[in-house]
Amino acid sequence: MEVQTLEQIKERYYGKKGTDERNRIERELEALHIGFQIRNAREKKKMTQMELADRIAKKRSFISKMENDGSNMTVKTLFDIVEHGLGGKLKIYVDV
Repeated sequence: MEVQTLEQIKERYYGKKGTDERNRIERELEALHIGFQIRNAREKKKMTQMELADRIAKKRSFISKMENDGSNMTVKTLFDIVEHGLGGKLKIYVDV
């Protein structure tokens, strides 16, 4: 069996970089990654979803949704979760 890189696999199933389908998949994966980062930070601080929700005046179900599907999250919400809820520092990079 021939070994393939992740890039080769993504290209085979989702198309070349820059195509609409590939861009959509990349955005979805990035949203999932943000959700995982929120969950990991919360667990590292030994906080429950309810405790984090209380800190930012949201419902526990909202935190669960953000951790499991970070899509449709606004920058303000992300800022509130990271800086106000978790006491961290939000850094956003733009790569063109």
